Amino acid sequence: MVDAKLESNTRCGFVALIGAPNAGKSTLLNALVGSKVTIVSHKVQTTRALIRGITLEGKSQLIFVDTPGIFSPKRRLDRAMVTTAWSGAHEADLVGVLLDTRKGLDEEAQALLDRLAEVKPQKILILNKIDLVPRATLLLLTKIANEKAKFDSTFMVSALTGDGVADLKTWLAERMPASPWLYPPDQMSDAPVRLLAAEITREKLFERLHQELPYHSTVETETWKELRGGKIRIEQTIYVERESQRKIVIGKGGQTLKSIGEASRREIAEIIETKVDLFLFVKVREGWGDDPERYRAMGLEFPKE
Repeated sequence: MVDAKLESNTRCGFVALIGAPNAGKSTLLNALVGSKVTIVSHKVQTTRALIRGITLEGKSQLIFVDTPGIFSPKRRLDRAMVTTAWSGAHEADLVGVLLDTRKGLDEEAQALLDRLAEVKPQKILILNKIDLVPRATLLLLTKIANEKAKFDSTFMVSALTGDGVADLKTWLAERMPASPWLYPPDQMSDAPVRLLAAEITREKLFERLHQELPYHSTVETETWKELRGGKIRIEQTIYVERESQRKIVIGKGGQTLKSIGEASRREIAEIIETKVDLFLFVKVREGWGDDPERYRAMGLEFPKE
């Protein structure tokens, strides 16, 4: 319950972050919130659902929506992710469009800018990874992007180093609509902690395995039990589509699975600030990518075709 005293002159609104895969949306979201609320990977298309990060700036509560990367979909899961990304943009109070300055206006960025006319909320351009390109390139990119789409403002940031992030956050806070806060002041995400724990393990899968495999895998937190002394026992299942994939995840002598589990356990324990026992299992679930129930669990709408 939000304290009534906090509702006086408060602001609150939703900011959708959209962009091509690997533009840095998840890294920027974590930087804006000041805590890890979504997974970050060098691999593209790691964010699958709408992950909300929540933060305060003055009397404003900002609710950020980290959408899946917008790309040309090929599979059913791809189509669901792209549809979810655009729906997040249409429903927000303000939309931040991220461009990877190293890639410039490549084919994916061009396609994204071309569709922005359909998006009604106020839009801003966020040029990310500015520490990696010359200033002249940034100015030219700003000019061309603003000619292609109508942006109310342009920000240059490095989500990784934090450069420019504070200014962006302050600007957004001042433009949120007058409203009571929708979440308690200390809440940083509306994703259940069980889901975040599963996402962390999925991130470790991406980091450890460099084949196509992670795109055909999903992680579910099966049990979450608090033991005496405050320790948390977590059991998670990694689902893959074929037996050959299961063997890859487990690795020789179980070493790959052990490595994934240890990295995930450390990070989950750090986030929930208590000791964790994590047990990972790997099971084959054929055709999970065509199972409507799995899509609902990820917060995605199941495409009809």
